[in-house]
Amino acid sequence: MTVPAADAATSVAARLLAALEHRGWTLAVAESLTGGAVCARLVDVPGASRVLRGGVVAYATDLKAALLGVDDQLLAVRGAVDPDVAAAMAAGVRERLGADLGLATTGVAGPDPQDGRAPGTVHVAVATSAGTRVASWRIAGDRVAVRAATVQGVLELALAAVGEQEATPPR
Repeated sequence: MTVPAADAATSVAARLLAALEHRGWTLAVAESLTGGAVCARLVDVPGASRVLRGGVVAYATDLKAALLGVDDQLLAVRGAVDPDVAAAMAAGVRERLGADLGLATTGVAGPDPQDGRAPGTVHVAVATSAGTRVASWRIAGDRVAVRAATVQGVLELALAAVGEQEATPPR
């Protein structure tokens, strides 16, 4: 696994922000696995404030319900590392922060499994008024590699959702 170069992720972030600004759309981010890295990557781009409404780092499972509106039963039955949880996080942050597009990341960076899921298990989602796209990956590598690939992957998925490019799974 190669960790995406910071400039590559910043380039994707810049293209996403430009595409959203062109459409007059705003963006909100819900992060667990990435712990704020998606928002940080977006904020690296000058002018991000024209599009980015904000972000919520809901690392603890109970905060996914309390802050993002993820169903308690879903979390109790499946745990936080689940594609439906990612979808609910994206929809929840979009609604609660009043954005046109919501992004979400959840998964296991490692080195230990969580909720019976292996390290490198990742679920990301992008929610718009047209619906929600979810992608699930198994990413090889250490914590740094898993988190970096997730940032890159969710930004690419968001670009695909706004019609700028096809989403490709992280390597």
